Amino acid sequence: MASLHLPCATTPSSQTRSSSRPVFAKPSHFITHAKRGHRLQVSCATENQNDSSRNVETSQGKVDRRNMLLGLGGLYGASNLVSAPGASANPIKPPEIDKCGTATNLNNNTQLDINCCPPLSQNIVDYRLPPVFQMKIRPSAHRVSPEYIFKYNMAIDRMKRLPKEDPRSFMQQANIHCAYCNGAYDQPGQGTLDLQVHNSWLFFPFHRWYLYFYERILGKLIGDPTFALPFWNWDNPKGMTIPPIFVDPKSALYDEKRNQANMPPAVVDLGMTRNPDPLQVVANNLTIMYNEMIRGNSDVYDFMGQPYREGTPVNPGPGASERGSHTAVHVWVGDPSQPSGEDLGNFYSAGRDPLFYCHHANVDRMWSLWQYFLPSKTVPDKRITDPDFLNAAFLFYDENAQLVRVTVKDCLDNLRMGYDFERIDLPIFPLTLDKIVRVLVPKTKKGKADELLLLENIQVDTTKFLKFDVFINDEDDNITELDKAAYVGTYAQVPHKTANKSATTSIRLKLTDLYDDMDVADDDTILVTLVPRHQGPGVTIGGIKIIENPTPAPPKTS
Repeated sequence: MASLHLPCATTPSSQTRSSSRPVFAKPSHFITHAKRGHRLQVSCATENQNDSSRNVETSQGKVDRRNMLLGLGGLYGASNLVSAPGASANPIKPPEIDKCGTATNLNNNTQLDINCCPPLSQNIVDYRLPPVFQMKIRPSAHRVSPEYIFKYNMAIDRMKRLPKEDPRSFMQQANIHCAYCNGAYDQPGQGTLDLQVHNSWLFFPFHRWYLYFYERILGKLIGDPTFALPFWNWDNPKGMTIPPIFVDPKSALYDEKRNQANMPPAVVDLGMTRNPDPLQVVANNLTIMYNEMIRGNSDVYDFMGQPYREGTPVNPGPGASERGSHTAVHVWVGDPSQPSGEDLGNFYSAGRDPLFYCHHANVDRMWSLWQYFLPSKTVPDKRITDPDFLNAAFLFYDENAQLVRVTVKDCLDNLRMGYDFERIDLPIFPLTLDKIVRVLVPKTKKGKADELLLLENIQVDTTKFLKFDVFINDEDDNITELDKAAYVGTYAQVPHKTANKSATTSIRLKLTDLYDDMDVADDDTILVTLVPRHQGPGVTIGGIKIIENPTPAPPKTS
């Protein structure tokens, strides 16, 4: 799984942060590059928000974001936009908040006895993205510092202390999700036809804007314009539990309406299989993420959701991420002892749990990863130019309690909006081994199991000299030393002739003795480092996993 995003300029700041988070790979596999990147401070222009280019205005001139991704081995897809098929109708208009009505509990189709409607205002302004002078970096919730936790708690506490009629207050912010998602708004000019932001191409843009203003309000309340929301990276085995910062009952981040059976160390079950084996759940989760992000989409709408236009009576269909991992996390966290799975397990109440915004920060990260960094043979161009998509609009209150109108076209690039995510480079299986990579691999069992490291579907150019070494949990950057416990094996070939100049093979490396030597028998995962000794391409790794060593058959006796 990955948590990668590139900065938007070319001048490194004084701060660098390493990361060991995973990337999307085939089931049970995830990778990190050996070298880490730098944070960059930028000043991004706000003009030409509709332009399909990835140019970013900096103090050094315009930089094409595509060129900035060359270090990722060309993983960035083409920047051309994908037009929706068929004739355009009209975009979804922003709601008329003075006509906000009673919301519905979608779990049982009954009217809610709460008021989800926002405070009224006649002063609506069109929002313009402000210049970005310093990029906010959204951190992984499992890796935040004590200083960050203190600041985050203080921000949420101050939001909860705002007067209830303040549109920036905690419950008013929570009610945004209720109003847009539970039928409190009708489509303007369409009678009683509900406005619904789920189950369509509006899902990602709406929630991105929602978190954008929520984040800015929190930063305003603590006087820190650089404050960034954390993301719950449930795509990473090390992040597949509820982040610790949300489980302290004395914290402002705590919500009592959560499934107590799923508190840490319970592993989030993205497949909702209820499998009791946590290692199998991790494997299932990785399979689901690979399918959602890479393998399972035949066009842009399979991921983004189907077109939703003015007058559409029923939302046309969710994308892979919305209907998969996103929904599973909502249900998994929500309290089954509550009448309708409150809080996170129901749309009307989801925003009452601070974990909701952390969850959706990762959903937002999935969109950015998919859009710009994950290659696809079936979906090489991943953006939509249909005007009904670009001109769809919503209303939010900003950090100054000003009611603003925003459009989808202005939220297509998170860098232009001034925030990024903790970074990690992003190779993907099948992996071309032309640089050092590190792969975090789940073990089959804890303890001294007899296990093998399997590197499978290794495709090699038989006309070249090829060699790579394999290390386990090697934190030493000196790759020229093999006389250490971390070294586990080698693949090498002499150039030779074959019919088609290529061959496919696999290698198995025994881990049992290494576990004892390195005292890692009880670890859940091991870090595999692959060090190529050849120059350039020539080796492609299909996958890496740990398997149990089959017990050899006993010798025959006479």
